[in-house]
Amino acid sequence: MILLDFSQTMIGSFMAMGKGSIVVEEDLLRHTVLNSIRQYKHQFRHVDHGGFVICCDSPKNWRKESFPEYKANRKKKRDYKTNSYTEGEQMAKVTYKDKKTGKDPIKDIMDYNMKLSVAFSSLIYSQIDIDGQLNFQGNIGLDNDKILFSGLRYLPELNYEYELDSLKNFTVQLAGNLSASKFFNSQNKSDQEFDFSPYRIWARYIYKQTEFRLGLQKIDFGSAILLRPLQWFNEIDPRDPLRLTNGVYGILFRQYFNDNSNIWLWNLYGNEKTRGFDFLPTSENNPEYGFRYQRIIKNGEIGFSYHNRKAGQDYEKIINPYIKNPESRFGFDAKWDFGIGLWLESTYINRKKDIGNFSKQFLLTLGSDYTFGIGNGLNIIAEHLITGYGKSNIFRQEKTEYSAINVSYPLNLSQSFSFLYYHQWQTGNNTFLMNYQYQFDKFVGYLLGYYNPKSQGGIQQNEIINTFAGPGIQFLIVFNH
Repeated sequence: MILLDFSQTMIGSFMAMGKGSIVVEEDLLRHTVLNSIRQYKHQFRHVDHGGFVICCDSPKNWRKESFPEYKANRKKKRDYKTNSYTEGEQMAKVTYKDKKTGKDPIKDIMDYNMKLSVAFSSLIYSQIDIDGQLNFQGNIGLDNDKILFSGLRYLPELNYEYELDSLKNFTVQLAGNLSASKFFNSQNKSDQEFDFSPYRIWARYIYKQTEFRLGLQKIDFGSAILLRPLQWFNEIDPRDPLRLTNGVYGILFRQYFNDNSNIWLWNLYGNEKTRGFDFLPTSENNPEYGFRYQRIIKNGEIGFSYHNRKAGQDYEKIINPYIKNPESRFGFDAKWDFGIGLWLESTYINRKKDIGNFSKQFLLTLGSDYTFGIGNGLNIIAEHLITGYGKSNIFRQEKTEYSAINVSYPLNLSQSFSFLYYHQWQTGNNTFLMNYQYQFDKFVGYLLGYYNPKSQGGIQQNEIINTFAGPGIQFLIVFNH
């Protein structure tokens, strides 16, 4: 969730109005505060972290109980009898009166906190926002085929929010995926494609610490970043700066507890495509279901996940062992912060019917990250993935290992640079990606240099982001409105 410090917003608005004036209008103050809240809400509208929560100070300050000397020096500097304030403190402490009520806003400012948050929350959340993302992608292949590609994609998004009361919230999101592309190679063979498909269609209801979401949505969890065994419902390509992915149709229930633990329950239907490390797609007209439990531990958090589905395919409508093969997935992930970040993420898949070496599957990722105090901060992420397949012993028949490293460095507030490297140990295949990013006022530009092998594993791919084999240059221009 996104937390807003309401007291700071109130006080900041008041002090800004007090400059050059000795009278503060209550209506104008209220208007200023509400506009500030609307601005923050619009600023973070694309962040998918849950609800927008207004936080108010409790009348009882627990900091004083834990540490009686908390901000004691401030009182020493203020001699109320002698009026020994700074000029700014005098402005905030004396003679301000509202014209209509004659009240001192400073004296009542904390009372206004709760009143405003309750009285105007429905106005803030009962609204429709129309947003969207427009991006243009160009690609120049540098191998013998000399592939030239250009693509335009628009993701329009409509959001409706209504807060029934301070504990109940209803949200609807509708988003589409409109794309047009054209490419041709050195043989003057060209192809063009136009497509429109739904991207997100869901409705969400929140009551206290309970969330219920229905429709085409993104369901994502796990600790890994680059090599992700728990990417059961997504195909997020780490080479994609936008991290776009298709959603899944289903019902998601989440319950959050006071100890920061939470439980997820889901039921999916109509998602036949392969996702993540799927060996087989989901059998048609068969529901999927599962759950997840995660909780905070010392210096980190852990999660347990389970998913059940019927996997298989039969394009010829011929009965074979792949039809409706019951599949159970068990996942475990953990993450710790000891100054250096450490995590693991694993999946074990058991298929009931015998399909040879792919009857059982195991994936394990070990990862770490650290930000070195070099310049603006040099961040390095390293992960290693071990995958095993087998009929009875998951490591006896098939075993594959991948390593990935991502290095990122912010040049300044507008520019950053990153380098991504993948290595597949059994084949010796390497993947490179260099990314330069520049933030303009309303646009974000990306310039990427890459090398992709013809056959690559460990990297999730989807049809949203276009990738090409061999060396090449790619540029991406993104506009969010």
